[in-house]
Amino acid sequence: YTYTEPTIFFEFARDVALQARSKGMLNLFVTNGYLSMEALELAAAFLDAANVDLKSFSDGFYRKYCGGRLEPVLDTLREMRRRNIWIEVTTLIIPTLNDSMEELRDMARFIRSLGPEVPWHISRYHPHYKMRDIGPTPAKTIQKVREAGMEEGLRYVYAGNLPGDEGEKTFCAECGKLLIDRFGFTITGIDLEGHGCPHCGTRLEGIFE
Repeated sequence: YTYTEPTIFFEFARDVALQARSKGMLNLFVTNGYLSMEALELAAAFLDAANVDLKSFSDGFYRKYCGGRLEPVLDTLREMRRRNIWIEVTTLIIPTLNDSMEELRDMARFIRSLGPEVPWHISRYHPHYKMRDIGPTPAKTIQKVREAGMEEGLRYVYAGNLPGDEGEKTFCAECGKLLIDRFGFTITGIDLEGHGCPHCGTRLEGIFE
């Protein structure tokens, strides 16, 4: 449920999701995470997973560019985790606006506090629509942020909007072997034994059914 924000059509999404659940299907929100605890309590009855945009780790950024606040998004991530909803976090890195390495390390540490297995997707920004005055994110910035995320203890940090980069792939967090090979939106190879690494037996976290 995405594009637009699924909480905008929450009632319709809930009706569809309950029908999907009755047919054995899973439900995923791609969301900005800006919803009330009451809405999240309702969603927990049908929501299996969510990819949450954590747009910045600065409340000032949220107020200026999103017309919102940071803390409610952090609360949503904490509560989703508490309710055993599988979460992944996505951050669009915009040059000069939210690319401070200090801030991004703080963000990585927050995600780590939710669990080292929570994936963090670092997406490259491209000028578009009403923000064409800022150039695209340098590839080196994305790679640097990915390295920082792993240094802070995250097992799965992915480079987004950077086709062909090593950061698109999933590696075993224990032995480092390549488990899922990707190029852009395409999976080009899978090396798994059940849900685990065939080389060392480490289980790969996620939803596979």
